[in-house]
Amino acid sequence: MSVLNNFPHPRTADIIDDIIAVGGVLDGPNLKKSYSLGIFPWPHEGYPLLWFCPDQRGILNFNDLHLSKSLKKWIKKNEAQIRTTINTAFDQVITECQKQVRPGQNGTWITHEVKTAYLELFQMGHVISVECWQEDILISGIYGVMSETYFSCESMFFKKSNASKFAFIKLVEHLKQKGHTWMDLQMITDVSGSMGGYYISRDYFIDLIESKIQTLK
Repeated sequence: MSVLNNFPHPRTADIIDDIIAVGGVLDGPNLKKSYSLGIFPWPHEGYPLLWFCPDQRGILNFNDLHLSKSLKKWIKKNEAQIRTTINTAFDQVITECQKQVRPGQNGTWITHEVKTAYLELFQMGHVISVECWQEDILISGIYGVMSETYFSCESMFFKKSNASKFAFIKLVEHLKQKGHTWMDLQMITDVSGSMGGYYISRDYFIDLIESKIQTLK
């Protein structure tokens, strides 16, 4: 086990361009510590390891989850043929997320080091992975980090249209069953925005994860 990074607290840190720390060790214990403070790693090629705590933080209030008419129709047609599992194939999910081609992105932030670190965090019991199967083929998946007070969504993939949105919905259902009312999205994408995600301030986000606010504004 590594010596833990000395992460600064987001309320008092000198944060430049959303970067709160540079360098250090990327492993399970440091990931656990960073997420507990609202900090996450985001490797950039050609730079030392960068740790972020954005000024504007994407979240989803589960009461605001929005499903389009077309998505509801797709679910009604396909749900019976899809089997959903939790934490049974995280290695496959993160590998598929690593390979997923994303518009406007060259390569992936999920490097070998990132994958190894999150696999270690999974073994520590702090990752949730949702897997969607059709005829024993993994058609989509999503994973994220479970801290003491909140869940932070990390990445998802799909092999069939709408399948990643279906995995996203199943993740929300799982978290609601565990008593959660919202989750961290870090940044709002076209998909998460269309499903109800929005931005809040860094200070409000820190209030949320420190359990100082019981209900979302």
